Amino acid sequence: MLAGKSKTEIAQTLKAAWESKELPTLEPNAICYMMSKQQYLSDNDVHWHPHMMWYVPGDSTKSWEANQPGVPVIAGNVPEDRMTIFMVVVDHWSDGTQFTH
Repeated sequence: MLAGKSKTEIAQTLKAAWESKELPTLEPNAICYMMSKQQYLSDNDVHWHPHMMWYVPGDSTKSWEANQPGVPVIAGNVPEDRMTIFMVVVDHWSDGTQFTH
């Protein structure tokens, strides 16, 4: 975007880089902790729930039984990034205080 490319051009460039193996394959079990009250999503939604995220190669949405009633795991397949993101919501912030919304 800084170079003035459109979203379509960026998507095409990334797709070509994936296909030519210029970009490395995502390794399984990359994880991200989003546990701070200081997380910033947007001007409208300062922070969401405290949660942990796992990044898994390919479309793995069914592997954790995610998005099912009673299962505390949210999953989203991101085809353009060739990965699935799993989110597990927790009830405490990183400082130990209870999440209330």
